Amino acid sequence: MFSFTREDTTGLAKWWRNIDKQILFSIIFLFLLGLFFSFSSTSQLVGEKLNKETYFLFIKHFIFAIVAIILLFVISFQSEKKIEKFLLPFFLISFLFLFLVPFFGVEIKGSKRWLNLFFLPQFQPVEIIKPLFILLVAKIIVSDNNVNGYLKYLLSLTILTLIVFLLVSQPDIGQTLLIISSWIVMIFVSGINIFVLVLTGVLSVVILGLVIYFFPIKFGYIPSRILSFLDPSKGDNFQSQKALDAIKQGGLTGRGMGEGILKDKVPEAHTDYIIAVISEEFGVLFVAFIVFLFLFIAYKVFNKIFSEKKEFIKLSLIGLISLLIFQTFIHLGVNVRLLPTTGMTLPFLSYGGSSLIGSSIVAGIVLNFTKTTPKGYDDNK
Repeated sequence: MFSFTREDTTGLAKWWRNIDKQILFSIIFLFLLGLFFSFSSTSQLVGEKLNKETYFLFIKHFIFAIVAIILLFVISFQSEKKIEKFLLPFFLISFLFLFLVPFFGVEIKGSKRWLNLFFLPQFQPVEIIKPLFILLVAKIIVSDNNVNGYLKYLLSLTILTLIVFLLVSQPDIGQTLLIISSWIVMIFVSGINIFVLVLTGVLSVVILGLVIYFFPIKFGYIPSRILSFLDPSKGDNFQSQKALDAIKQGGLTGRGMGEGILKDKVPEAHTDYIIAVISEEFGVLFVAFIVFLFLFIAYKVFNKIFSEKKEFIKLSLIGLISLLIFQTFIHLGVNVRLLPTTGMTLPFLSYGGSSLIGSSIVAGIVLNFTKTTPKGYDDNK
Protein backbone atom coordinates (compact mmCIF):
# COMPACT_ATOMS: atom_id res chain seq x y z
CA MET A 1 0.00 0.00 0.00
CA PHE A 2 2.80 2.39 0.94
CA SER A 3 5.92 2.43 -1.21
CA PHE A 4 8.53 4.79 0.20
CA THR A 5 12.22 4.78 -0.67
CA ARG A 6 14.91 5.20 1.97
CA GLU A 7 15.99 8.44 0.32
CA ASP A 8 12.52 9.96 0.59
CA THR A 9 12.73 11.99 3.82
CA THR A 10 9.91 14.45 3.28
CA GLY A 11 6.34 14.72 4.43
CA LEU A 12 4.15 11.68 4.72
CA ALA A 13 6.91 9.20 3.84
CA LYS A 14 9.08 10.36 6.73
CA TRP A 15 6.09 10.35 9.09
CA TRP A 16 5.11 6.82 8.07
CA ARG A 17 8.65 5.48 8.48
CA ASN A 18 9.16 7.02 11.92
CA ILE A 19 5.73 6.52 13.51
CA ASP A 20 5.22 3.60 15.89
CA LYS A 21 2.79 1.62 13.76
CA GLN A 22 1.78 -0.79 16.53
CA ILE A 23 0.63 2.08 18.76
CA LEU A 24 -1.04 3.79 15.78
CA PHE A 25 -3.02 0.72 14.70
CA SER A 26 -4.02 -0.08 18.29
CA ILE A 27 -5.42 3.43 18.77
CA ILE A 28 -7.22 3.44 15.41
CA PHE A 29 -8.70 0.03 16.26
CA LEU A 30 -10.00 1.42 19.58
CA PHE A 31 -11.64 4.31 17.69
CA LEU A 32 -13.28 1.80 15.32
CA LEU A 33 -14.50 -0.28 18.26
CA GLY A 34 -15.96 2.91 19.72
CA LEU A 35 -17.91 3.47 16.49
CA PHE A 36 -19.17 -0.10 16.52
CA PHE A 37 -20.31 0.03 20.13
CA SER A 38 -21.88 3.45 19.59
CA PHE A 39 -23.95 1.93 16.78
CA SER A 40 -24.90 -0.98 19.03
CA SER A 41 -25.77 1.05 22.14
CA THR A 42 -27.47 4.18 20.77
CA SER A 43 -29.53 3.23 17.71
CA GLN A 44 -32.45 1.83 19.72
CA LEU A 45 -32.14 4.53 22.41
CA VAL A 46 -32.76 7.52 20.12
CA GLY A 47 -35.69 5.91 18.41
CA GLU A 48 -37.60 5.05 21.57
CA LYS A 49 -36.56 7.71 24.11
CA LEU A 50 -35.32 10.77 22.24
CA ASN A 51 -37.82 10.68 19.38
CA LYS A 52 -35.13 11.29 16.77
CA GLU A 53 -33.79 9.42 13.77
CA THR A 54 -32.57 5.96 14.75
CA TYR A 55 -28.92 6.69 13.93
CA PHE A 56 -28.82 10.29 15.19
CA LEU A 57 -26.35 9.67 18.05
CA PHE A 58 -24.27 7.26 15.99
CA ILE A 59 -23.87 9.82 13.20
CA LYS A 60 -22.78 12.44 15.73
CA HIS A 61 -20.27 9.98 17.20
CA PHE A 62 -19.04 9.11 13.70
CA ILE A 63 -18.45 12.78 12.84
CA PHE A 64 -16.58 13.43 16.09
CA ALA A 65 -14.52 10.27 15.59
CA ILE A 66 -13.46 11.44 12.12
CA VAL A 67 -12.52 14.87 13.48
CA ALA A 68 -10.64 13.21 16.36
CA ILE A 69 -8.66 10.93 14.05
CA ILE A 70 -7.75 13.85 11.76
CA LEU A 71 -6.61 15.82 14.83
CA LEU A 72 -4.57 12.81 15.96
CA PHE A 73 -2.72 12.70 12.63
CA VAL A 74 -2.17 16.47 12.60
CA ILE A 75 -0.63 16.47 16.10
CA SER A 76 1.53 13.40 15.40
CA PHE A 77 2.83 15.12 12.25
CA GLN A 78 4.18 18.19 14.10
CA SER A 79 7.73 18.69 15.36
CA GLU A 80 8.50 18.60 19.07
CA LYS A 81 9.66 22.21 18.89
CA LYS A 82 6.32 23.34 17.45
CA ILE A 83 4.38 21.50 20.16
CA GLU A 84 6.47 23.20 22.85
CA LYS A 85 6.05 26.57 21.14
CA PHE A 86 2.25 26.45 21.17
CA LEU A 87 1.91 24.64 24.51
CA LEU A 88 1.49 27.68 26.76
CA PRO A 89 -0.96 29.61 24.50
CA PHE A 90 -3.18 26.54 24.05
CA PHE A 91 -3.06 25.79 27.77
CA LEU A 92 -4.08 29.34 28.66
CA ILE A 93 -6.98 29.19 26.19
CA SER A 94 -8.18 25.86 27.59
CA PHE A 95 -7.83 27.19 31.16
CA LEU A 96 -9.90 30.24 30.17
CA PHE A 97 -12.64 27.91 28.90
CA LEU A 98 -12.52 25.97 32.18
CA PHE A 99 -12.68 29.24 34.13
CA LEU A 100 -15.79 30.32 32.19
CA VAL A 101 -17.72 27.14 33.02
CA PRO A 102 -19.03 28.35 36.46
CA PHE A 103 -20.32 31.56 34.85
CA PHE A 104 -21.60 30.48 31.43
CA GLY A 105 -21.66 26.69 31.70
CA VAL A 106 -24.56 24.39 30.95
CA GLU A 107 -25.94 22.55 33.97
CA ILE A 108 -26.98 18.94 33.44
CA LYS A 109 -28.26 16.77 36.30
CA GLY A 110 -26.79 19.06 38.98
CA SER A 111 -23.34 19.40 37.40
CA LYS A 112 -22.09 22.40 35.46
CA ARG A 113 -19.20 21.04 33.36
CA TRP A 114 -20.00 22.08 29.80
CA LEU A 115 -19.89 25.14 27.58
CA ASN A 116 -22.14 25.65 24.58
CA LEU A 117 -19.83 26.69 21.74
CA PHE A 118 -21.26 27.34 18.29
CA PHE A 119 -18.95 24.74 16.73
CA LEU A 120 -19.12 22.23 19.61
CA PRO A 121 -22.27 22.18 21.76
CA GLN A 122 -21.78 20.75 25.27
CA PHE A 123 -18.01 21.10 25.06
CA GLN A 124 -16.19 19.92 28.23
CA PRO A 125 -13.00 22.01 28.67
CA VAL A 126 -11.37 19.58 31.13
CA GLU A 127 -10.92 17.02 28.34
CA ILE A 128 -8.67 19.47 26.51
CA ILE A 129 -6.82 20.84 29.50
CA LYS A 130 -5.74 17.39 30.82
CA PRO A 131 -3.05 16.57 28.20
CA LEU A 132 -1.91 20.20 28.03
CA PHE A 133 -1.50 20.27 31.82
CA ILE A 134 0.65 17.13 31.63
CA LEU A 135 2.94 18.72 29.03
CA LEU A 136 3.13 21.99 30.97
CA VAL A 137 4.11 20.21 34.19
CA ALA A 138 6.78 18.24 32.30
CA LYS A 139 8.09 21.46 30.77
CA ILE A 140 8.24 23.19 34.17
CA ILE A 141 10.05 20.31 35.88
CA VAL A 142 12.72 19.86 33.18
CA SER A 143 13.26 23.61 32.71
CA ASP A 144 16.43 25.56 33.62
CA ASN A 145 18.41 23.55 36.16
CA ASN A 146 19.56 26.77 37.84
CA VAL A 147 16.07 27.17 39.28
CA ASN A 148 15.48 25.51 42.64
CA GLY A 149 13.71 22.19 42.10
CA TYR A 150 11.16 22.78 44.84
CA LEU A 151 10.12 26.06 43.24
CA LYS A 152 9.28 24.09 40.09
CA TYR A 153 7.19 21.66 42.09
CA LEU A 154 5.48 24.56 43.87
CA LEU A 155 4.65 26.20 40.53
CA SER A 156 3.19 22.97 39.14
CA LEU A 157 1.24 22.47 42.40
CA THR A 158 -0.16 26.00 42.12
CA ILE A 159 -1.41 25.32 38.59
CA LEU A 160 -2.85 21.99 39.73
CA THR A 161 -4.63 23.68 42.64
CA LEU A 162 -6.28 26.22 40.34
CA ILE A 163 -7.54 23.48 38.03
CA VAL A 164 -8.71 21.31 40.93
CA PHE A 165 -10.61 24.21 42.49
CA LEU A 166 -12.48 24.81 39.23
CA LEU A 167 -13.23 21.10 38.80
CA VAL A 168 -14.44 20.51 42.35
CA SER A 169 -16.78 23.49 42.07
CA GLN A 170 -18.50 22.02 38.98
CA PRO A 171 -18.53 19.39 40.64
CA ASP A 172 -16.35 16.79 38.86
CA ILE A 173 -14.57 14.67 41.44
CA GLY A 174 -13.62 11.99 38.90
CA GLN A 175 -11.57 14.28 36.67
CA THR A 176 -10.12 15.90 39.78
CA LEU A 177 -8.77 12.58 41.07
CA LEU A 178 -7.51 11.70 37.58
CA ILE A 179 -5.47 14.86 37.18
CA ILE A 180 -4.12 14.70 40.74
CA SER A 181 -3.08 11.05 40.30
CA SER A 182 -1.24 11.78 37.04
CA TRP A 183 0.52 14.76 38.64
CA ILE A 184 1.62 12.64 41.61
CA VAL A 185 3.10 10.02 39.26
CA MET A 186 5.04 12.68 37.33
CA ILE A 187 6.34 14.34 40.48
CA PHE A 188 7.34 11.02 42.00
CA VAL A 189 9.16 9.86 38.87
CA SER A 190 10.96 13.20 38.54
CA GLY A 191 12.85 12.42 41.77
CA ILE A 192 11.16 14.50 44.46
CA ASN A 193 11.91 13.64 48.08
CA ILE A 194 9.29 11.08 49.12
CA PHE A 195 8.81 12.80 52.49
CA VAL A 196 7.89 16.05 50.75
CA LEU A 197 5.45 14.20 48.49
CA VAL A 198 3.77 12.46 51.44
CA LEU A 199 3.57 15.73 53.38
CA THR A 200 1.96 17.42 50.36
CA GLY A 201 -0.60 14.60 50.16
CA VAL A 202 -1.45 14.83 53.86
CA LEU A 203 -1.87 18.62 53.67
CA SER A 204 -4.10 18.24 50.59
CA VAL A 205 -6.36 15.78 52.41
CA VAL A 206 -6.55 18.11 55.43
CA ILE A 207 -7.41 21.09 53.24
CA LEU A 208 -10.07 19.06 51.42
CA GLY A 209 -11.56 18.04 54.76
CA LEU A 210 -11.69 21.66 55.91
CA VAL A 211 -13.30 22.76 52.65
CA ILE A 212 -16.00 20.07 53.00
CA TYR A 213 -16.56 21.01 56.65
CA PHE A 214 -16.90 24.76 56.07
CA PHE A 215 -18.79 24.54 52.74
CA PRO A 216 -21.08 21.51 53.18
CA ILE A 217 -23.72 22.74 50.74
CA LYS A 218 -21.23 23.08 47.88
CA PHE A 219 -18.95 20.11 48.57
CA GLY A 220 -21.05 17.82 50.75
CA TYR A 221 -21.62 15.49 47.78
CA ILE A 222 -18.06 14.12 48.19
CA PRO A 223 -18.51 12.36 51.58
CA SER A 224 -22.08 11.35 50.64
CA ARG A 225 -20.83 9.52 47.55
CA ILE A 226 -18.10 7.80 49.52
CA LEU A 227 -20.58 6.74 52.22
CA SER A 228 -23.10 5.43 49.70
CA PHE A 229 -20.31 3.46 48.04
CA LEU A 230 -19.18 1.92 51.33
CA ASP A 231 -22.78 1.31 52.46
CA PRO A 232 -25.17 1.00 49.46
CA SER A 233 -28.20 1.25 51.76
CA LYS A 234 -27.33 4.89 52.52
CA GLY A 235 -27.46 6.21 48.99
CA ASP A 236 -28.75 5.86 45.44
CA ASN A 237 -26.68 3.15 43.73
CA PHE A 238 -29.21 2.31 41.03
CA GLN A 239 -26.89 2.93 38.07
CA SER A 240 -23.82 1.15 39.45
CA GLN A 241 -25.91 -1.81 40.60
CA LYS A 242 -27.56 -2.15 37.18
CA ALA A 243 -24.14 -1.98 35.52
CA LEU A 244 -22.80 -4.73 37.75
CA ASP A 245 -25.90 -6.85 37.10
CA ALA A 246 -25.44 -6.38 33.35
CA ILE A 247 -21.82 -7.57 33.55
CA LYS A 248 -22.93 -10.66 35.49
CA GLN A 249 -25.68 -11.43 32.99
CA GLY A 250 -23.29 -11.10 30.06
CA GLY A 251 -20.97 -13.74 31.44
CA LEU A 252 -17.89 -14.74 29.46
CA THR A 253 -19.31 -14.47 25.93
CA GLY A 254 -22.22 -12.03 26.27
CA ARG A 255 -25.91 -12.12 25.37
CA GLY A 256 -25.36 -11.06 21.76
CA MET A 257 -25.31 -7.77 19.86
CA GLY A 258 -28.41 -5.69 20.60
CA GLU A 259 -29.61 -8.08 23.30
CA GLY A 260 -28.40 -6.02 26.25
CA ILE A 261 -30.90 -4.09 28.36
CA LEU A 262 -28.58 -1.85 30.39
CA LYS A 263 -28.62 0.89 27.73
CA ASP A 264 -32.40 1.07 28.09
CA LYS A 265 -32.42 1.19 31.91
CA VAL A 266 -29.50 3.48 32.77
CA PRO A 267 -29.27 7.07 31.46
CA GLU A 268 -26.03 7.84 29.60
CA ALA A 269 -25.00 4.17 29.63
CA HIS A 270 -23.25 4.73 26.27
CA THR A 271 -20.86 7.17 27.99
CA ASP A 272 -20.26 6.45 31.69
CA TYR A 273 -21.13 2.73 31.58
CA ILE A 274 -20.00 1.73 28.09
CA ILE A 275 -17.80 -1.09 29.41
CA ALA A 276 -20.83 -2.63 31.17
CA VAL A 277 -22.82 -2.36 27.93
CA ILE A 278 -20.01 -4.09 26.06
CA SER A 279 -19.68 -6.78 28.71
CA GLU A 280 -23.42 -7.51 28.71
CA GLU A 281 -23.62 -7.94 24.95
CA PHE A 282 -20.16 -9.30 24.06
CA GLY A 283 -18.90 -10.80 27.30
CA VAL A 284 -16.08 -10.38 29.79
CA LEU A 285 -13.61 -11.96 27.37
CA PHE A 286 -14.11 -9.09 24.94
CA VAL A 287 -13.69 -6.57 27.75
CA ALA A 288 -10.42 -8.31 28.67
CA PHE A 289 -9.30 -7.88 25.05
CA ILE A 290 -10.02 -4.14 25.23
CA VAL A 291 -8.05 -3.84 28.48
CA PHE A 292 -5.21 -5.74 26.80
CA LEU A 293 -5.13 -3.14 24.00
CA PHE A 294 -4.75 -0.30 26.51
CA LEU A 295 -2.02 -2.20 28.39
CA PHE A 296 -0.26 -2.98 25.10
CA ILE A 297 -0.17 0.72 24.24
CA ALA A 298 1.24 1.44 27.72
CA TYR A 299 3.86 -1.29 27.24
CA LYS A 300 5.00 0.19 23.91
CA VAL A 301 5.14 3.69 25.39
CA PHE A 302 7.25 2.52 28.34
CA ASN A 303 9.67 0.87 25.91
CA LYS A 304 10.13 4.30 24.33
CA ILE A 305 10.52 5.97 27.73
CA PHE A 306 13.36 3.61 28.71
CA SER A 307 15.28 4.38 25.50
CA GLU A 308 14.50 8.11 25.27
CA LYS A 309 17.19 10.63 26.22
CA LYS A 310 15.16 13.84 26.28
CA GLU A 311 13.79 14.43 29.77
CA PHE A 312 10.81 16.47 28.53
CA ILE A 313 9.61 13.65 26.28
CA LYS A 314 10.18 11.00 28.94
CA LEU A 315 8.26 12.86 31.62
CA SER A 316 5.49 13.86 29.21
CA LEU A 317 4.98 10.26 28.09
CA ILE A 318 4.87 9.07 31.71
CA GLY A 319 2.18 11.64 32.49
CA LEU A 320 0.14 10.96 29.34
CA ILE A 321 0.16 7.18 29.68
CA SER A 322 -0.70 7.55 33.39
CA LEU A 323 -3.64 9.73 32.37
CA LEU A 324 -4.80 7.15 29.83
CA ILE A 325 -4.42 4.09 32.06
CA PHE A 326 -5.85 5.74 35.20
CA GLN A 327 -8.92 6.92 33.27
CA THR A 328 -9.42 3.45 31.80
CA PHE A 329 -9.25 1.71 35.16
CA ILE A 330 -11.35 4.34 36.96
CA HIS A 331 -14.04 3.72 34.34
CA LEU A 332 -13.70 -0.04 34.84
CA GLY A 333 -13.71 0.34 38.63
CA VAL A 334 -16.94 2.35 38.59
CA ASN A 335 -18.62 -0.17 36.28
CA VAL A 336 -17.83 -3.11 38.59
CA ARG A 337 -18.51 -1.09 41.78
CA LEU A 338 -14.93 -1.11 42.98
CA LEU A 339 -15.00 2.71 42.95
CA PRO A 340 -17.68 5.33 43.70
CA THR A 341 -19.63 6.72 40.74
CA THR A 342 -17.59 9.43 39.01
CA GLY A 343 -19.03 9.88 35.52
CA MET A 344 -15.74 8.91 33.83
CA THR A 345 -15.75 8.07 30.13
CA LEU A 346 -13.65 5.30 28.57
CA PRO A 347 -11.00 6.81 26.22
CA PHE A 348 -11.67 6.28 22.48
CA LEU A 349 -14.80 4.18 23.08
CA SER A 350 -17.35 6.19 25.08
CA TYR A 351 -19.84 8.40 23.27
CA GLY A 352 -19.10 12.12 23.50
CA GLY A 353 -17.39 14.71 21.32
CA SER A 354 -15.26 16.25 24.08
CA SER A 355 -14.06 12.84 25.25
CA LEU A 356 -13.08 11.79 21.72
CA ILE A 357 -11.26 15.06 21.04
CA GLY A 358 -9.42 14.86 24.37
CA SER A 359 -8.44 11.23 23.70
CA SER A 360 -7.17 12.16 20.24
CA ILE A 361 -4.95 14.91 21.67
CA VAL A 362 -3.42 12.44 24.13
CA ALA A 363 -2.96 9.85 21.38
CA GLY A 364 -1.53 12.38 18.91
CA ILE A 365 1.09 13.58 21.38
CA VAL A 366 1.96 9.99 22.36
CA LEU A 367 2.43 9.07 18.69
CA ASN A 368 4.51 12.21 18.14
CA PHE A 369 6.81 11.55 21.09
CA THR A 370 7.25 7.84 20.34
CA LYS A 371 8.41 8.39 16.76
CA THR A 372 11.86 7.03 15.94
CA THR A 373 14.40 9.67 14.97
CA PRO A 374 17.01 8.71 12.35
CA LYS A 375 20.65 9.40 13.20
CA GLY A 376 21.74 12.89 12.29
CA TYR A 377 18.18 14.15 11.94
CA ASP A 378 16.92 17.04 14.06
CA ASP A 379 13.18 16.63 14.60
CA ASN A 380 12.95 20.19 15.98
CA LYS A 381 13.48 21.78 12.62
